[in-house]
Amino acid sequence: MTNDHVDQTVLCIAMLRDHFIRHDRYTPLEQVFSRLAEKRLADIQTGRVNEAHGLALSGPSGAGKSAAVAHLLKSERARLDTAGHGDATIISLRVPSPATLKFVGQTLLRSLGYQISSERQAWYIWDLVRHHLRERRVLFVHLDEAQDLASRGTKHELNSVASMLKTLMTDDEWPVGIILSGTEELEDILNHDPQLARRMKTIHFESLTPAAHANDVLDLLESYCERAELTPAADILGLEHGERLIHAAANQFGLVIELILEAIEQALLEGETALSSTHFMWAYRLRTSCDDEFNPFIIPDFYRVDARQVFARGARRS
Repeated sequence: MTNDHVDQTVLCIAMLRDHFIRHDRYTPLEQVFSRLAEKRLADIQTGRVNEAHGLALSGPSGAGKSAAVAHLLKSERARLDTAGHGDATIISLRVPSPATLKFVGQTLLRSLGYQISSERQAWYIWDLVRHHLRERRVLFVHLDEAQDLASRGTKHELNSVASMLKTLMTDDEWPVGIILSGTEELEDILNHDPQLARRMKTIHFESLTPAAHANDVLDLLESYCERAELTPAADILGLEHGERLIHAAANQFGLVIELILEAIEQALLEGETALSSTHFMWAYRLRTSCDDEFNPFIIPDFYRVDARQVFARGARRS
């Protein structure tokens, strides 16, 4: 295997990762956010100051939330430029640890391009945040892994951060919409603060089910094969393979895509022109380091495998 071959494979996989697959769950997310953005722009253009609203996206780990929001924000930024609103900004950041009011404010300031001493008090930091949000004409702030607002801070800190997010949305000079994405623990945060919840549109990414989504996953697989210029072998075009793939991905859409890309990478590195079940077997083996008796792409009764486990081992002889 030459370095050029490896480099070409890496570039191909990077291209595939950059290709966003629109799916049924993405459409309502796009529609809700588009309405929020249009309302905010209409208020700005007419000089009205109404409180902004936000969006909360929840779902299991691996459901594809981060990729969906990243694509959504990228598309919206491009639309703002095309529509002549290029001076408007959307900020996206991951919730820091620890998720204290002060640290969240510092991280947001850094995302706005402003560095500040950690010695400053929280109230001062957030005054600066509000100032720079207005100066940068920020329409929305996205906080990814937002469930960490609760898991890594005290209840008092959670109350403080939630209160500040509400303050940003109701600022009497420049209200800013808040986008929260995270695991299902995010729902507990919103239910903890009804005032924050009522200002948010909510969307949940459900898990996949083999019975309902196996055909969709096979269509997705064929689409990626076409882009990678690989022929899908007959053994990955059957409904059972779609069911195996969903189960191996713990029923999560984002993990399905990861397994497909890892199988494609394996095929390309081997110089193959066709993608087969063997490549999925290797992809799962490399991802989990499980014995073959715990590999859903090998055993007949694949539903008995706990796809969330890694390093699963069978009984060892002494």
